[in-house]
Formats: sequence, structure tokens, C-alpha cells
Amino acid sequence: MNQLDFKGRHAVVTGGATGLGYAIAQRLLASGGSVTLWDRDEGAAKKAATALGPRASAVTVDVSQHASVQAAVKATLLIAPRVDALINSAGVTGPNVKLWDYPVDEWRQVMEVNLNGLFLCCREWAPHLRANNYGRIVNIASVAGKDGNPNASAYSASKAAVIALTKSLGKELADTGVRVNCVTPAAVKTAIFDQMTPEHIAFMLSKIPMGRFGTPEEVAAMVGWLCSEECSFSTGAVFDLSGGRSTY
Repeated sequence: MNQLDFKGRHAVVTGGATGLGYAIAQRLLASGGSVTLWDRDEGAAKKAATALGPRASAVTVDVSQHASVQAAVKATLLIAPRVDALINSAGVTGPNVKLWDYPVDEWRQVMEVNLNGLFLCCREWAPHLRANNYGRIVNIASVAGKDGNPNASAYSASKAAVIALTKSLGKELADTGVRVNCVTPAAVKTAIFDQMTPEHIAFMLSKIPMGRFGTPEEVAAMVGWLCSEECSFSTGAVFDLSGGRSTY
């Protein structure tokens, strides 16, 4: 593992109890920082924080609810008076069905978590980062937001919106010390696969020239650099982790 410098910095990682969020938290801790895991599963978040060690803490939050996000910000600032990075990793896939069969309530749920939840977290943390004139926001998008996966219209649309939001917010904060970027992984094998059909998983693998899925650690390495001070001239940018699937 290459050494990244996050010494003395604190990050909030949404969806941090499992999957990509947990791997990102591990990497930031290994880079000398501290983390607060935001997750709606209180038990899982506390268990994850305990496993990660004394520089990790947990706050229960439903990112799709504005009041819950506001309360989580206040709770986090009691733990760490200065937050330097926000990693928006919380997400759901939704069902793998044709658009005309997509349950309306489930469409709304995907948008509430993947897009509206990310918006709320950025909205509430941006003033804190601006006040310090320093910060890093990293949004977890997806190659599906570029290509549009069949039988995943809500997920694809939500991640395309995350890419656009990242570009807008990056430009809005470009005259400050806050950098905003996103990563667009191809399929990474985590527990989120449990929400997908085997057919959809096979389709995603067939699109990756490397012939394998990404690993959480590979995503965490990229996110770790994007959270560092060295990421100083990239903002509103999109970083691929796609095994050759997306090359633009």
C-alpha cells in the first residue's frame, strides 16, 4: 500500500458501515486521519467503528431526511470540531427491471438516497468547509451514470445526476480551498451485489475489458488521494475506475 497523507484530518464517510464506505474509512485511517461513519444502521455503524479502532466513530443518520442530516452534522461536530473531508458513499441499486415495469415508490427511493441524500450532505457540510477555506468532497458515482445500464434506469439516472452535481458544486467552490470530485467505478464486488440479479451482475462483468470486478481497496486508494492536500488542481472532475470499460 502506497502511503497517502491524511494526517491530522477528519473525514465523514456516508454508508461507512459496509462496502466501499468501510474500505474508504480504512484507507483514510491508514493514512493517518480519523473518520466518522454515517450510516442508517446504528448497530452496523457502531460495530464497524469499533473494528476500525479508536480514531473511528459512528453517527446514525438517514441521508434522505434533511432533519436527520442536520442532526448528524451537529453530532459529528461534537466528536470532531473540524471536518476536512466528506465522502458520499451511501447508495442503493434499486430493482433490475425494465423502465416501464419500474415500481414508482422504488424509483423515488433510489433518487432519495443516491441523489437527494448526497445533495443534503453536501448542502449541510459545504458551509463548514468554506468557513475553514479547506476541504475535500468526494462523491461515489458510477460508470452507469455515463453509459446507462439497461434494467437499472433509476440507478443510472441517479448516478448521472451525481456526476452533474459534482461538476456544478466543484465550480461553485473553485474560488475556495474546497475541492469537489467524483469517482465512477465499474462494478465492485461488495454487499450491494445482494440487491442485484445474477443476470445483471453477469452483464456488468461482460462490459469490463479486464474481465474482473474492481475491489473496494482500489476505489479507496483513488478516494484517499482525492481527499489529500495533493489533490489541489482537480475539481468538478470525474475519475474512472472501470477496468477499461469507460475511457472518456
